[in-house]
Amino acid sequence: MSNTANNYQPIEGLNAHKTINLLDIVNYLLHYWKWYVLSILVFTSYFYYQYSKSPYVFRRAETVMIKTPENTPTSSRVTRSSMFYNTVSVASEILQLKSKELMRQTVTSLHADISYSEKRGLRQVELYKDAPVLIHLIHNNSYEGFEFDLKGIDKETVELFGFSKGDPSVRIKAKFNEEIQTPVGKMTLTANNNYDEYFFGEEILIKKIPLEAMAAYFLSNMTIQQLQDDANLLEISIQDGSPKRADDIITKMIEVYNELTVIDKNQIANNTSNFIKERLQIIESELGSVESDIENLKSRNQGIDVGTASEIYLTDSRQYQADKNKIETDIKLANMMRDYLRSAERTKDLIPNNTGLVDANVESQINEYNNILLKKNRLEEGSSSENPIVKELNRDLSSMRGNINRAVDNAVEGLRIKLTNVDREYRRLTGKVMEIPKKERTMLSVERQQKVKEELYLFLLNKREENALNQAMTEDNMRIIDPATGSGAPISPSKFRKVGLGVGLGFLIPTIILLAMLMLDTKVRGKGDLENGLSIPVMGEIPLADNKKSTSDVKVFENGRDPLTESFRILRTNLSFMSPESQGAKVIMLSSSRIGAGKTFSALNLSATLAFLNKKVVLVDLDIRKGTLSSKFNLEVDKGVTHYLANHSVDLSEIIYPTNLLNDYNVDLIPIGVPAPNPVELLLSKRLDDLFGQLREVYDYIVVDSVPIEIVADGYISNRVTDLTLFVIRSGKMDKRQLPEIEKVYQNHKLKNMAVVLNGVKEDPRSYGYGYGYGYGYGYGYGYEVQKKKGFFSNLFRRS
Repeated sequence: MSNTANNYQPIEGLNAHKTINLLDIVNYLLHYWKWYVLSILVFTSYFYYQYSKSPYVFRRAETVMIKTPENTPTSSRVTRSSMFYNTVSVASEILQLKSKELMRQTVTSLHADISYSEKRGLRQVELYKDAPVLIHLIHNNSYEGFEFDLKGIDKETVELFGFSKGDPSVRIKAKFNEEIQTPVGKMTLTANNNYDEYFFGEEILIKKIPLEAMAAYFLSNMTIQQLQDDANLLEISIQDGSPKRADDIITKMIEVYNELTVIDKNQIANNTSNFIKERLQIIESELGSVESDIENLKSRNQGIDVGTASEIYLTDSRQYQADKNKIETDIKLANMMRDYLRSAERTKDLIPNNTGLVDANVESQINEYNNILLKKNRLEEGSSSENPIVKELNRDLSSMRGNINRAVDNAVEGLRIKLTNVDREYRRLTGKVMEIPKKERTMLSVERQQKVKEELYLFLLNKREENALNQAMTEDNMRIIDPATGSGAPISPSKFRKVGLGVGLGFLIPTIILLAMLMLDTKVRGKGDLENGLSIPVMGEIPLADNKKSTSDVKVFENGRDPLTESFRILRTNLSFMSPESQGAKVIMLSSSRIGAGKTFSALNLSATLAFLNKKVVLVDLDIRKGTLSSKFNLEVDKGVTHYLANHSVDLSEIIYPTNLLNDYNVDLIPIGVPAPNPVELLLSKRLDDLFGQLREVYDYIVVDSVPIEIVADGYISNRVTDLTLFVIRSGKMDKRQLPEIEKVYQNHKLKNMAVVLNGVKEDPRSYGYGYGYGYGYGYGYGYEVQKKKGFFSNLFRRS
């Protein structure tokens, strides 16, 4: 025996060299290129259909600037009160722009809750104001929605049908500018400027969408972002099926927002105006009373002349008196403000600002209080009083109103202390002029009251004019920098994106499926699988036989150029490298792990291939339990192997039978005879050794068909008489996980001079590396048979 069986690798190192060959995987995938073509066509067609059906979406954007004292011209700012220039929070303005109430008013103003569209191809195209016919609802219920179709008949008549409410079969013919009753309510129709004969017979779809749903739609498709962190510039963009409607929505929303802002600002001015008016009426009444007192005193007293000596004291006294008057005026204003703040009826009103309080801190707190109160009122309009932000603002307002009350109290207390000091000095000076007549003192007192009233009256008149001027000059809170613009091309759907997605999925899905098939495939399919899992020499690959061409079990031909004949020629050649260097005939035993591997088929065709060399060949059926090989021949057998092994009187010549396997070549057969009840004992007998000893003297090759080794022990027992064991593995039948068991048989020398033959190999891309379609196969490059062309679908769905 040669040293081939002894040159093996350790079992644990068999798979150390196994790597994934990317080129083989690519070739495997390219084998199914027609599936890729079909998949890409299907997915691309589907996504192109989706593209053709999806409505267009346009993006329009507008840039606006939020006005602040910093970006407002000085000429318009110098004449205005600080209460009209409040601190602006960009985040707060964005929240207000995104309020539902603002969008509801915008949609209502534009009648954008009514949609007009026509079908162009598979796609519904939004017409908006370009619709040839416009509808006007007599009683518009903003919470209801409906739809119907409209078709032009002639210049004055259209037909309405397909109503979503009522009887869908109702068809109504209506004339323009006339009130009509429909299942969805009363309405009038107006012909647009573009209504002409081209619309006759054409249809448009008219939808009335609930106001809340339409407002939510625009808000969900609207984006507001600050262009720069340090700038009060906002970009407002909307995505919609109509670019004109998107432009109108943005522009109208800014207009409505500015209108509401002006109303809020004027509300402060109105409250201040009412407060000043009330104060003027009171002061005017008091001033009239004082003037009447002076008139009466002067009429009763012809006037009083004060001595020169007292003039100096009187001058100083009057200076203190002036100071005292001013302080008393401030105290009265502070008391008026305190009374206003403590009034239970005015807790929810704006606090009058710019009233002339000396304490600037109080003015600043009132200004901040009014801003927060306005913000809370706007939020309540867009939500409810249960809004967490509204609750938080209510708490802030309550705290701030208390702080303002305390600040006013502190201001009053400070003024009183100051008044006390001034009054003390005043009384000291008046003591110096006690000789001034009593009547003169009375006159001075009355004149003092008159002066206080006059100063207060003039002050309030000035504030009234200033407030009126501010109210007349109220400006918008936002200014449009760049009007609504955008590309005329839709941003969605994208033809290239859809087609690209179809091509991508068309490529990805088959790849995943094919790779999954490859990774989950555990069958032995090619020579590469054997070389990755075994250290046993691979003698050859036998392609799958075509049983349609011939019913005979012998498929090889002496001068055949077909892949099957060539494979057995290669196997015959490789036998010379594996056979032991001994004298006499060569005994070749064929075995397998299980039935169905094709060892009997291989034994028959190998025998025929050896006989083509003019060698004497005998086929020995050692499957003495079943006799599969013997059943292939229609021979009348009297005696066989079992007779020879059981009876010493049976001669070799009695069990050899000539066959009709080949007409011109000598292939004999030794059948089993009859199935043996005790095959193990027969195979262990010395008669088996004698049998093969005699056969070696007569024949050049002895081909033995043995039993599968996993089923019974007969194969191991009879293997002692062989020179070479060909272990037949069926492609696509054996699991790769069984290869370690075969490797153990080889490593433990249970079969002599063992080699592997892969039978039934198909052109399968999963047998990458070595197959009958790649690299070294018999179907390409070296074949001599003319292949018949197959149809498109045969090739498309062919897997092997």
